[in-house]
Amino acid sequence: MLNISAVGRLPTRLFRADQVREIDRILIEEQGIPGLTLMRRAAAACCDVLLREWPGPSRVRVYCGSGNNAADGYIVAGMLAEQSIPTDVVIIGDIQKLGKDGRAAHAYCLQSRANMVETDEALEAPAVIVDALLGTGVKGAPRPTYLDVIKRINQSEIPVLAVDVPSGLNVDTGTIAEAAIRAAVTVTFIGLKQGFFTAHGVDQVGKLCFANLGADADIQVPGPIVNRLELAPLLSQIPGRAGNSHKYKFGHVLVVGGDLGMGGAPLMSALAAMRTGAGLVTLATRPEQAQILMAQQPELMIRGVQSGEALEPLLKQASLVVVGPGIGQGEWGESLFNRVMASNLPLVVDADGLNLLARSPVKRGNWILTPHPGEASRLNPDIDVQADRFAAITAIQEKYGGTVVLKGAGTLVKGEQDQVGLCPYGNPGMSTAGMGDVLAGVIGGVCAQLPELFTAAQTGVVLHSAAGDLCAERSGQRGLMATDLIPVVRELINDL
Repeated sequence: MLNISAVGRLPTRLFRADQVREIDRILIEEQGIPGLTLMRRAAAACCDVLLREWPGPSRVRVYCGSGNNAADGYIVAGMLAEQSIPTDVVIIGDIQKLGKDGRAAHAYCLQSRANMVETDEALEAPAVIVDALLGTGVKGAPRPTYLDVIKRINQSEIPVLAVDVPSGLNVDTGTIAEAAIRAAVTVTFIGLKQGFFTAHGVDQVGKLCFANLGADADIQVPGPIVNRLELAPLLSQIPGRAGNSHKYKFGHVLVVGGDLGMGGAPLMSALAAMRTGAGLVTLATRPEQAQILMAQQPELMIRGVQSGEALEPLLKQASLVVVGPGIGQGEWGESLFNRVMASNLPLVVDADGLNLLARSPVKRGNWILTPHPGEASRLNPDIDVQADRFAAITAIQEKYGGTVVLKGAGTLVKGEQDQVGLCPYGNPGMSTAGMGDVLAGVIGGVCAQLPELFTAAQTGVVLHSAAGDLCAERSGQRGLMATDLIPVVRELINDL
């Protein structure tokens, strides 16, 4: 019986294309599973998912290229045709380029009832399209012939099942050179590809199903480890509270920021830190707005400071600092930032704190940097952040040390270990002002209770994103505000 997992029951380990190819090699050469057997398993998984998602399709059209992906497609077509489902196969690739197993798959399809053609011009419209054009080897733009087919498939608005990968998607980076299939469902094999969960990948794969084809989850392959983060296991690491607890047991977070006109940013961070469970939260901001902010939330300790020197007594009381929200890049903000940097306290550095850091880069171990792509580009101008987010976060972490959170679709978390955590939660409704300020506060609140920074950063990221998803589920994505997440963060951290 095939092991097919759908979204929500997927394994946590993610792989690059070369790592999946190595597992494929191990299965064939070391474990003795014939390549054609793996192809048949892959095709059977695709057929099972297709018929589950679209029962009794009136017609299916399969587009085949010329690699192993095409071979899977030929077997899918043959299996569907054997079940008396009208199936057309459009041959886009060069059959002569098929390997031994691919030629066997093509021969099997020829012997079935599938209608094999080289153009789709005269074909009856299908209910479902199967994309078996291009596989995991794509790095740049598809060749013009493939590119034209990809664009026409997308324009048809007919639902697509992608075999292993939506054609045109770079499975290592989640990027698209020019165009890629936008699938309704993707059935992927052997190992989950890391590019599915970040950058453009999140929009292209649709519903994701996974078939391991018999590959052991413990197979070891070289290269960095990337894991999908899960909320419950991370939250379970936050210590429980004894009956004789007091506020000083749960950390004192100092939030530093809020130049004139930007007091809302550190206020959101401070509120988020307290709702996440910090015992005490102090907010250091411009004296001109201290009283106004204090009126917003009396549980917070608000201090007006004119310079970095005035932070000294506050730093002595704090267990960690969130620095940067609304701090600006002027003389006042720079003075506060430099004084915070001179302390030995653990730091969460966000917003203009990152821009100030980019002016004078230093490296330290006890901080969490939380850049969005623009800030990441300023932290390391030598990298194209969105071209390869995995390479970008590694480069930034190596340059600055500590733990780095690269925000965006599929937020990444990288510490000093040779591993990356990827957050699978979050939604486009969170693309609004203040979300980063709340995230910085949530991470700070978790750090107050969970001192190991890498784990705390991962926990804060998934807690924040999961809260965003729950807010969107309850009342929609449009109009979602950063402060909407704060009570839901409290709800989640207590429920789990």
